[in-house]
Amino acid sequence: MSTTPDLSAVEWVKSSYSQGNGGDCLEWAPASAASGAVPVRDSKAPHGPALTFETAAWSSFVAAVKDGEFPA
Repeated sequence: MSTTPDLSAVEWVKSSYSQGNGGDCLEWAPASAASGAVPVRDSKAPHGPALTFETAAWSSFVAAVKDGEFPA
């Protein structure tokens, strides 16, 4: 059994923090969250690897970013 999800058909969304400048950006696939996992990848390497986070962990991370818990 493979633990690597097939991400070939997911629709990726670019982080709103990227500001369209083509710099350090990440993309995530929100529709995959229904499966209990959220894939995340580097937008500069769309054919490279993706990390997959449990939905609850991803939600906690996003909330922490929004709350300013990480230094700029």
